[in-house]
Amino acid sequence: MRQTLWERLKTHPLTHVGPGLITGVADDDPSGIATYSQAGAQFGLNMLWTMPLCFPLMAAIQSMCALTGRVTGQGLAANIKAAFPPAVLRIVVVLLLIANTLNIAADVAAMGEVAELVSGFNRHLMTLLFVLATLLMQICLPYHRYVYFLKWLTLSLLAYAAVLFTVHVPWGEVALRTVWPKLTLSSNAAATVVGVFGTTISPYLFFWQASEEVEDMLAHPGAAPLLRDAPAAPRELRRIRWDTWSGMLYSDLAAWFIILATAVTLHVAGITEISTAAQAASALRPLAGDFAYLLFALGILGVGLIGVPVLAGSAAYALCEAMDWQWGLERRATDARGFYGVIAISVLAGLVIQYSPISPMRALFWAAVINGVVAVPLMVVIIVLVSKKSVMGRYTASRPLIILGWIATAVMTLAAVRMFMPG
Repeated sequence: MRQTLWERLKTHPLTHVGPGLITGVADDDPSGIATYSQAGAQFGLNMLWTMPLCFPLMAAIQSMCALTGRVTGQGLAANIKAAFPPAVLRIVVVLLLIANTLNIAADVAAMGEVAELVSGFNRHLMTLLFVLATLLMQICLPYHRYVYFLKWLTLSLLAYAAVLFTVHVPWGEVALRTVWPKLTLSSNAAATVVGVFGTTISPYLFFWQASEEVEDMLAHPGAAPLLRDAPAAPRELRRIRWDTWSGMLYSDLAAWFIILATAVTLHVAGITEISTAAQAASALRPLAGDFAYLLFALGILGVGLIGVPVLAGSAAYALCEAMDWQWGLERRATDARGFYGVIAISVLAGLVIQYSPISPMRALFWAAVINGVVAVPLMVVIIVLVSKKSVMGRYTASRPLIILGWIATAVMTLAAVRMFMPG
């Protein structure tokens, strides 16, 4: 008997990967693409080194979040609520809601702008269509179906590797600069490094991955938190390691490709200022041709369709766990009104900003500031959580993971301090 398309999708190997892949791709959202594009355009090959450094640090923090969710059967916010004073969670959740809404505004603006470039239709109309599409998918589809579409959308990141086949790349120089940049750490260079790290290690990803581990567990009948299901622990811990590290590697490579693509095109042509991802795509057209331009633009749309739901979903998970509301993408909207209400309000508020005097890029700046404020204390909280036997039982994080986590926290502390320094 012939399989339907849906049946073929369900049995494809891609569907067996877990939350790590989606989280990694969501990290390269349109606002992230703008940051990586600016790094490549302004500094050429000399910003490639940031990605090998980011990879183990982001993978370590995301692994801790995944472990927290799968071991305890609760998301990050619920664990913070149980282990820390209430004020800690309240401050984090409020700042996360504000930052995510501003980030959504910047992302949907970029998607509308790119869609206008590709299709010729009005950007505000296209933005509205994207917002409605993401809301309908999240509200109308149960998690076990919705997640399949997200996993297929992760393939959109391959567009940035494909762009490199359309232009000349000095691979010897690329390899050298990836490990040994020619860079004077001026205030502009330092600010760009801060931006790259800030957009790569972001608080919304922490909440999303922990909660998606819980969603995945609940989607499998008979599965239980590892604290109550020791026989499943070896298999699940191996899966989390493989899924998270491979997902972050995929994300990191895509970001490296974006920096490289703009370095060998825009920087070489003397175009050193990029404000939006759409501007990067548009600037590529006369330099690398229509095909490269189209690949870059479609990549922005694909990752935007992942990034916006992750931003809205992470805020909903955090607030609902803080308020003890019913939550979960597997639940019907009528059974989790608060959860889906937060998602809808976050995305629609991001849409409203398009029609207000607030610039989407200004919104992105303030989102980056808030993320910089939240990331450091939140990472400390995460490291403390995964080190506590009272929380994790026998499944506390390994010493190498803890060391990487503290290094990541130190790097983000320096980034946050630099962000508030003048000049």
